[in-house]
This record gives sequence, C-alpha cells and structure tokens, in this order.
Amino acid sequence: MKLAIDFADIVSAQDRLRGVAHRTPVLQSQTADALSGAQLFFKCENFQRMGAFKFRGAYNALAQFTPEQRQRGVCAFSSGNHAQGIALSAKLLGIPAAIVMPLDSPAVKLTATRGYGAEVITYDRYSEDREAIGRRLAEERGMTLIPPYDHAHVMAGQGTAAKELFEETGPLDLLLVCLGGGGLISGCAVAAQHQSPDCRVIGVEPEAGNDAQQSKRLGQIVKIDTPKTIADGAQTQQLGQLTFPVIQALVDDIVTVSDAQLVQAMRFAAARMKMVVEPTGALAMAAAMQGALDLRGKRVGVIVSGGNVDIAQLAQYLAA
Repeated sequence: MKLAIDFADIVSAQDRLRGVAHRTPVLQSQTADALSGAQLFFKCENFQRMGAFKFRGAYNALAQFTPEQRQRGVCAFSSGNHAQGIALSAKLLGIPAAIVMPLDSPAVKLTATRGYGAEVITYDRYSEDREAIGRRLAEERGMTLIPPYDHAHVMAGQGTAAKELFEETGPLDLLLVCLGGGGLISGCAVAAQHQSPDCRVIGVEPEAGNDAQQSKRLGQIVKIDTPKTIADGAQTQQLGQLTFPVIQALVDDIVTVSDAQLVQAMRFAAARMKMVVEPTGALAMAAAMQGALDLRGKRVGVIVSGGNVDIAQLAQYLAA
C-alpha cells in the first residue's frame, strides 16, 4: 500500500520552509540523561515560529496554493497550534484565513490567532463537530480547507522536524513523538525510516485519550469521546485516514502518560532546562523521563512539540 507521503515530500517541504521556519535547537540535559539512563536529544519545537511544530505543515500546505486558492482564502479547524500556524502562514503569504477553534482554547492561542489577522469562529468541543463546521464554512466561502493533520502537505511539513534532528544527531535508537491526530508522527516516522532505519519510533498519547494506541492494536481506526486531559493539542477523537496507515506501517509502539506526569515534565523543563513547554508538548518528554519505557543505554530523540500555554495556567502547573 502506498503511503500518503514519502521522504522526497519531506525534502521538498524543507526547501519551501528554508529561510521561513526556524531550524529549532536540539538541547541536551545531563540531569535528564541521569534520570532516564539514556542520552536524550530534545528537538525543541517550542522555539518554532508561533511556538509549535504546526507552523511547518501549515506553511508547506499554503505555499502550494494556486493563485485562485490564495485569493479565495484558507479555512482550518484547530484546538490552537494549527490555528496559529495557518494564521501566521496566511499572513506571510497574503491569504485570507478563517479558523474554527474551541471556546475553551487557551487564551494565548486565541489571542495569537487573531493577532496574526485570522478570523476566529468558536465552537463547543464537547458538543459540536469542528470538521462539519469547517467543511460548511469552506464550502460557503469557496475557501480551501486545510485540516490539522490528515493532509499530505501538512504531514510532510511536520516531518521536517525529525529530518533536522537526524541531520544534527545522526542515527538514533528511538524517537519519541507526541501523538494527537498523527500528522507529526507520520512525517517523523517517514524521516526516520530513511535517515535512521534501525530507529524505533514511539508515539506518546495522554492516558485519557489513547485512541491511537487502541487503533494500532486493533488494526483499524478507533473513535473515542473527546478526552478530558490538560494536553489540549491531543484531545483528538480519532486518527486520520492518511495518518493511520503510516502509523500502522512505520510506528513501532504507542505509550501513554498521565496528566500528572505531564505537569512533572513541564516543571522539569522550566526548572532545569529554562524553557516553557505546553502540556501536549511535554508528552514525549514525560515518557522519556518517567519510566514509560526502558531507555537505558540508548540514544533517544524527543520531540518537544510546543510551548503555547497561558502564563497564569503555567504558574498553577509549576506551583502544583
């Protein structure tokens, strides 16, 4: 079965992003290494433009619009980071943008999305269908709908994060990637297959929302109710039609972490690594450092996916 993307798509995406996206730092921590028994390489997408890896996929998708698509505009639905990625990319490319976002999105994400010039349409994530709202809006306005993960151009753009990581570290034993709808891990798994073929790719989900773990084990997409977790970027109900086959073929395992473990990882990031990480962004870090896997003696890549968290909320997490 041919997958939605291949390594050539990631190479092309990297070319489009050159000089536009940040080449984010890869950081190490002796304390983190001591706690995990491994050599950890943190790919810090919390330092990406708009604060998360989502800029990569959003820009890669919008940069391929036809002149007519650019004129008509882009529509998206997102819990926050894809919204900001689309809004900023649209601003840079001169494309009108309308974004469907949950009423309870972190204020920092709503404010930033509007600040980039996008129109924001809110909905209730627990009672309304964001995809249906997005499709209807796009149809009414003649806009192009770019979903947050189930889109080949988005998936290829996200894969550039892992491509950069492998370019800097060389082959790794494991790569830990946060997992919501599967766009990031799909791109990363394709990059790993090409650049570090012996590297095992592990997805990390919130305990309360392990639909991908269930889906991989059953061999079919499992849909769940919107999970109640502080990892708002991973409150997805199911994997995508394009991302699931990639996960089935190239992802070795999926593990989960609790909200309490996410808070511990965020506190470590702030106290020891001097950086802000949002709950979803801490998924892979929590798995690496809190015993979800035996990493002893291994070289491990850890994708830190984002840092967009309300300051007041962050203060509560850090004080917990």
